[in-house]
Amino acid sequence: MSSAEGAGRRGGLGPVSLRKHVPRGSRSVPPAPVDASAARPVEAVIGDCALYAPTGRRPGTVPLQDAAETARTAEGYVWIGLQQPTAEEFAVVAREFDLPPLAVEDAIAAHQRPKLETYGDVLFAILKPVRYVDSAEVVDVSELAIFVGREFVVTVRHGDSDVLRQVRAEVDAAPAGSELLAHGPVGVLWRAADHVVDAYEDVAGSIGVDVEEIEAQVFGGDDHDHAQRIYKLKREVLEFRRAVAPLAGPLDRLAMREVPHVPESVAPYFRDVHDHALRASDAIEAHDRLLSDVLTADLAQVSVRQNQTAVRQNEDMRKISAWAAIALVPTAIAGVYGMNFDNMPELHWRYGYFLVLAVILTMCLSLHRLFRHNGWL
Repeated sequence: MSSAEGAGRRGGLGPVSLRKHVPRGSRSVPPAPVDASAARPVEAVIGDCALYAPTGRRPGTVPLQDAAETARTAEGYVWIGLQQPTAEEFAVVAREFDLPPLAVEDAIAAHQRPKLETYGDVLFAILKPVRYVDSAEVVDVSELAIFVGREFVVTVRHGDSDVLRQVRAEVDAAPAGSELLAHGPVGVLWRAADHVVDAYEDVAGSIGVDVEEIEAQVFGGDDHDHAQRIYKLKREVLEFRRAVAPLAGPLDRLAMREVPHVPESVAPYFRDVHDHALRASDAIEAHDRLLSDVLTADLAQVSVRQNQTAVRQNEDMRKISAWAAIALVPTAIAGVYGMNFDNMPELHWRYGYFLVLAVILTMCLSLHRLFRHNGWL
């Protein structure tokens, strides 16, 4: 038994040191600060506490103080669901079921990677449900912590996710003798993982639609700069990958029966979930590579458009310079003869005016021809 496992089996919760963490936008909801003067009863964060037998859910709910004893004496298991509990609130449940302190700390602090850990006869899993907010093109990530024992399931939800609500509805509606009830507490973990991974494939498909839209805009002649949108979507894909990629290992262990206390009958179901998770992971990698290629193409097109603009500006400057040079000739000559000095013989010459006009016209035509020949006009 490892030191972590030994710590998990020692009586009581023991002191819990919470890690500091920084919330990241709307991706997950950190536990709220605790005001000791306004502490809530633990029942305020318990969504449901019920006893499940092979014949189905027993009517009503089970009081928390009787949950452990009921689970040990009855043929079945107790499922307690909590929503964003504080350390003080969760400590009551942890003492009741002798939950491992290290896992309790992770369940309260949230912001964990998807994982599966074994503490004696208790399995501890972290799942990351996701949903895609298409209007904002944001991947919203929640977090579920699931403790699975021989006679109990304790779930902790952080963020906005209805996965556990869906799983509980399935278990509540399962008929007597069904496979879901026969799997016991591990069946809850399987159904939760299945719902989470199914949502991964849905989110990957929604992101794929946006990626195709961006690709069509970039290669469809749209002159707008799409770099900011592409980069933002790449960040969301990265956040999505952090929720999906680490889950493949735990699911593979469950599918290969490398985890104690997991019935052999559940392994094929975890293999199916593992396969779906790999497909979602492959889709994420494909989206990320495509976004990188589209971003490179968009930046190249922006560079081409900038070069074209610079070329047009250079052409315009050459034309302006050419016409300015042509206009300088009559301006210079007119300026000289506009000085009106007395000692200027041309002022009194009979044909001086016509000669000056001829010189101006000749020089302007010569410059115009020269500039046209050089491509400036």
